[in-house]
Amino acid sequence: MSEFELLRNITIGQYLPTGSYLHRLVCLLGACAAIVRLGRIPLSYALRGLIPAIPFLVILAVLQLLLFGRNFDPASPVIFQWGWVVVTAAVGRVVLISAARFVELLIVTSVFTLSTRITELTHGIESLLGLFRRLRVPAHELALVVAIAVRFVPTIALQAERLLKAQASRGGGLGHTRWNFVATTRRLLPVLVPLFIFALKRGEELIVAMEARAYMGGEGRTAYRIFQATPADWVAPLAALAFLIAMLRAPFPF
Repeated sequence: MSEFELLRNITIGQYLPTGSYLHRLVCLLGACAAIVRLGRIPLSYALRGLIPAIPFLVILAVLQLLLFGRNFDPASPVIFQWGWVVVTAAVGRVVLISAARFVELLIVTSVFTLSTRITELTHGIESLLGLFRRLRVPAHELALVVAIAVRFVPTIALQAERLLKAQASRGGGLGHTRWNFVATTRRLLPVLVPLFIFALKRGEELIVAMEARAYMGGEGRTAYRIFQATPADWVAPLAALAFLIAMLRAPFPF
């Protein structure tokens, strides 16, 4: 039944309390320091979120290798050729860079959500968007939407896991297709409709709960906890800025 355990490989949207320096940062500044990886989060746990993305990485790499060819950089040396399929050194570099960027995006997003509570996430986004309140930008509402969307990821994964296990227990034949992309897509199609209905029901329940608590938006609302930035909170963004400047000034490794 391990192939049905989707939630185990979903790290985005979950919170892992470890009491690290990254957890104690104000969210507004901690977002810039997520790449520093000071969250005391096990590396295997953080990298586990890459497992569901492996098929997308493979498809992206294959499409780039097949479609670019010599047109990307005609002067680049050819490292592989088979019929009309031509792989040059420039295309290989593009594939590696694209995969690295995608992996970096997933890891940074996972570390950010693993080290940030839902209240801190909402407060941080609202503080960032608070500069645009004079332009009548609904900062609180947008922050709430983003926070709910992020936290919905593990909820949807858990429900999909339950649906797959329920269909497998009824003889649905949904197992042992991990590396078969076509079979995996076919086995997930019967799950999409009930999963979509579940998402709508959970959204409706959330709306009813907010209305029952007389939620009328962020206008005039006060905060139970007031987040104040300390000098230690500025260490992370300054370190991230220094790292960014070093990357821009360093010669390109490829």
